[in-house]
Amino acid sequence: MKKRSTVVTALFILLLAPFVAIVQAQDARLSAEDYLEFEQVTDPQVSPDGRHIIYTRRSVDVMQDRWESALWIMDADGSRHRFLQVGSNPRWSPSGDRILFIGKDKNDKPQLFVRWMDGDGAVSQVTRVTVTPSSPHWSPDGEHIAFVAIVPAEDPWKIDMPKVPEGAEWTTPPMVLDRLHYRQDRVGYTEPGFSHLFVVPASSGTAKELTEGEWHVGAQFDGLFEGAGISWMPDSKTILFDGWNEPDGDLAYRRSHIYAIDMESRGITQLTDTPGFWSAPVASGDGQQIAFTGYPATTATYAMPRLYSMSSDGSNRRRLSADFDRPASKLVWDDDDRGVFFTAQDEGYINVFHMALSGSVRPVTTGKHVVSLSSRSGDTGVGIGASFHEPGDVVSFPLNGRGDPKQLTAVNADLLAGKELGDTEEIWYEAEDGNRAHGWIIKPPGFDPGKEYPLIMEIHGGPFAMYQGRFVFNYQFFAANDFVVLFTNPRGSTGYGEQYSKAIDFAYPGVDYLDLMGGVDAAIAEGFIDEKRLYVGGCSGGGVLSSWVIGHTDRFAAAAVRCPVTNWMSMAGTTDIPSFTFSFFEKPFWEDPGKWLEQSSLMYVGNVKTPTIIMTGEQDLRTPMPQSEEYYAALKMLGVPARLLRFNDQYHGTGTRPSNNIRTMLYMLSWYQQYTLDGEVEPETRGGGMD
Repeated sequence: MKKRSTVVTALFILLLAPFVAIVQAQDARLSAEDYLEFEQVTDPQVSPDGRHIIYTRRSVDVMQDRWESALWIMDADGSRHRFLQVGSNPRWSPSGDRILFIGKDKNDKPQLFVRWMDGDGAVSQVTRVTVTPSSPHWSPDGEHIAFVAIVPAEDPWKIDMPKVPEGAEWTTPPMVLDRLHYRQDRVGYTEPGFSHLFVVPASSGTAKELTEGEWHVGAQFDGLFEGAGISWMPDSKTILFDGWNEPDGDLAYRRSHIYAIDMESRGITQLTDTPGFWSAPVASGDGQQIAFTGYPATTATYAMPRLYSMSSDGSNRRRLSADFDRPASKLVWDDDDRGVFFTAQDEGYINVFHMALSGSVRPVTTGKHVVSLSSRSGDTGVGIGASFHEPGDVVSFPLNGRGDPKQLTAVNADLLAGKELGDTEEIWYEAEDGNRAHGWIIKPPGFDPGKEYPLIMEIHGGPFAMYQGRFVFNYQFFAANDFVVLFTNPRGSTGYGEQYSKAIDFAYPGVDYLDLMGGVDAAIAEGFIDEKRLYVGGCSGGGVLSSWVIGHTDRFAAAAVRCPVTNWMSMAGTTDIPSFTFSFFEKPFWEDPGKWLEQSSLMYVGNVKTPTIIMTGEQDLRTPMPQSEEYYAALKMLGVPARLLRFNDQYHGTGTRPSNNIRTMLYMLSWYQQYTLDGEVEPETRGGGMD
């Protein structure tokens, strides 16, 4: 009996083996649920003595459906890696004995805290302000902390309302608005206010407001406060900052000057004299020079930020290099005050460079990857590194350029262990008009060149942005479900030179469509794409172009248009970036409505045959819901298969909430699996998707 039992068991295992192999193969691929275990690292800061690195680590709080942040610390070689403190945005004190960070007080409101880095690890709350602190910076002597916060403006319009009867419930008063910018995505409809500069003793105390009035500290991009470029002079008495202290601030678009303010007297000196978009000032170690980025005022839709220097009094301003045609960011002076380290985009990748005051440029890091510079100590730089199979980790690298970046963390190693990811192929190709464009193809795990695969083309937003040659969770998820994923940088993208970005000035969308179609043709030419199963999607600027694409070609079997602009005229009055919208046209719509209509995808909706889902957040103030509603209503009137997905608890985009990002992937997958150019697929022949 025992022998028979053994034979039966062996036969059962043999019969079960194919099913076990299928399950194992499925487990080896990335799933939507894996996103809940995905982690991110940001903003690594090396201690002044170079011995320790602190960084912010973000993970999903599955119970609250949000990202939570914590500070982690390790030795400079990556050893002794451990949790330190709940919070974000760490900054070492100049002496290295403390860190400041942003945390929550007992009322769950962001405040500034300082933690001593001795054995006790005592933490003190530095601010107790009603405003929300951001962009904190230590003074060089470690005695003070500067920060920026939005200060509410008082409403001077008073009316004499009758007294409310006892027990009555009258509605709240209206929000009285007299400015163009009164809302901001991810913030909401806001009472009038202005961002201003504060300073507080590092030992805790009263925060002193250094600037005041109806103007903003922080470079003006369409009236929004998204951070300010501030830094201290070496004397610990003067603070540099960008801002726009002009009476037309509410209407200013891409305008800022560099200022210096004396901490004691609050006297402000304007250091730049030419109107432009000047930002991110950083003083040299000897206090004699200031490096910053920007460009002179222009009416062009796009201008590239260049690297500049000037004397500390604002004189001798000059652009350091006329030849380096890439946007510079994250400036850090070298020890000799003879040049600046910086991060720059370059043809789909990101690397660190050094530019001497003479204008000569040398690479610090090289390669087809994403490497940024966040901080430095001596000859070592620290930043974030990522590649196609590495989502992003803390790296260190020699600033002399004589060594490769060293990966110090591996926060997603446990998640990706045993997972088979899709390989990525880089492509360069020509559009119909001869323009040379760049992109990548992600192939499914276990790719078989003899098979034909469906293709998803994803289009980036911006439009002045750049897809990076790195790991993207959502794209690897689609590859894991046997789709080839195509993502490209059409004209208008950054990182390919100023003229490439400016090619869409006053013509968006337009020639970038040619680059997108050229990318599809290049992918098909590889010989493994099923032309009856082409799909297109994108969010924001990608929503603009995906809705444009299906109005100009029938070659796609289905589309996922996400957070789009479909009607430029209605967009101008409902978005939180009205000036940005007007910048795409040489004349306002009341002078030349024809161009505004000509460049709106809604005007081509009559050509659409492609089954389309439209996905937008209920709280989206960047590309508001009416943009999606207009397009959806037109599709329904035309009889085109369409669904409108209104995402709850969601500002711009469809993935800031972890659950919403998972929904985005699954709805797209399910929608695409329903359609080919031959028509809708029968349910029993579809693949996976939504349960």
